[in-house]
Amino acid sequence: MSVVPPPQQEQPAFQIEKIYVKDLSLEIPNAPQIFMQQVQPQLEVQLASDSNSISEGFYEVTVSATVTARAGERTLFLAEAVQAGIFAARNFPKEELDPLLGIACPNILYPYLREAISDLITRGGFPPVLLSPVSFEAIYMQRLQQQQSGTGASIEAASSSSSVRRTVLSRLFASQSSLSASSVKTRFCRCASLIASG
Repeated sequence: MSVVPPPQQEQPAFQIEKIYVKDLSLEIPNAPQIFMQQVQPQLEVQLASDSNSISEGFYEVTVSATVTARAGERTLFLAEAVQAGIFAARNFPKEELDPLLGIACPNILYPYLREAISDLITRGGFPPVLLSPVSFEAIYMQRLQQQQSGTGASIEAASSSSSVRRTVLSRLFASQSSLSASSVKTRFCRCASLIASG
């Protein structure tokens, strides 16, 4: 009588398939007059991220930014960019897949978005605008809280240090299931190592 070994669970696999600019636009409604005046613009930045399954194991993640510069009632420019990526993520349990798509993938895309916005505004004849670092962990946590409370308020991006990111991510994993501290650390390290090796 032979003993049948239990089926082995496949290891999670993560890979970046493609990174691309999905949408890019710049409006300068008061040109050329605006270039003839000295103004101190006020900047308003709106950020958003989204993810969609495009086929089994493949996901499109987008990070978008809208930068509006105003001087009084006049709009100097309105710059919009959507940076996208196609990611392969296989064999992840849902409690790890959601943070991967909502935190790790936007963190990968954000430097490309910053460059696209800065280049676009510079090509429009203005000094470059460098978007501040963003905590997608905080955005993800706020989105989770809003889903749990059923509100649809807008999400404001917040800055964060890497130690706070690790803490928020650990809290995220701990809040989604009853895990020990060591298993939370293992999940965090496994996600981080998969992203680094990808």
